[in-house]
Amino acid sequence: MSAKVEKKRVAILISGRGSNMVSLIEAARAPDYPAEIVLVLSNRPDAAGLDRARAAGIPARAIDHKAFPDRAGFDAALQAELEGAGIELIVLAGFMRILTDAFVEAWAGRMINIHPSLLPLFKGTHTHERALEAGVRLHGCTVHYVVPELDAGPIVAQAAVPVLPGDDADTLSARVIVQEHRLYPAALALIAGGGAVLEGGRVRFTAQARDAGAAILSL
Repeated sequence: MSAKVEKKRVAILISGRGSNMVSLIEAARAPDYPAEIVLVLSNRPDAAGLDRARAAGIPARAIDHKAFPDRAGFDAALQAELEGAGIELIVLAGFMRILTDAFVEAWAGRMINIHPSLLPLFKGTHTHERALEAGVRLHGCTVHYVVPELDAGPIVAQAAVPVLPGDDADTLSARVIVQEHRLYPAALALIAGGGAVLEGGRVRFTAQARDAGAAILSL
């Protein structure tokens, strides 16, 4: 008999359709995947991803940010839901709210995000348009820990795609998101399984996970 895999309890935060969320849910169905998606939260009641999560049998709730007078009030409601569900790791997947520094610091080392560029290039929004304007030959996506400074946390993993002649923002985005759907589940597995450890503001791969880490970086 194989040993039972200990699974970290994970919440996914979304604001829209949740395409990365779906890739994470699908990966987490594997018996040996070290994370369990137990909750999906959105700041938008009309987020299409909520119904997609419910269809997968995962509790999904909206906390409408417009119902709160400030960010701190919204974050407090978010924190209450997370604590109530016994969440150990937060995964941001197209979550379009800037969280307060206090919330981010409370989850330091336990919250990750995926950004559609090869950080530290093109922090913020409109990354594909900016990559094309800059004339880069490689673009891609980055999984990183969340820190108070936007898109500046320690990098867990990256995947690169070529920028092809004739690309526009839509074609480049489509190529990047294919890699996002591969990279995010792999990076979450590394973190939840203890293969990627945050030390001194940098991510270190443990010896048993080093080969897997190298494979992710070369996707």
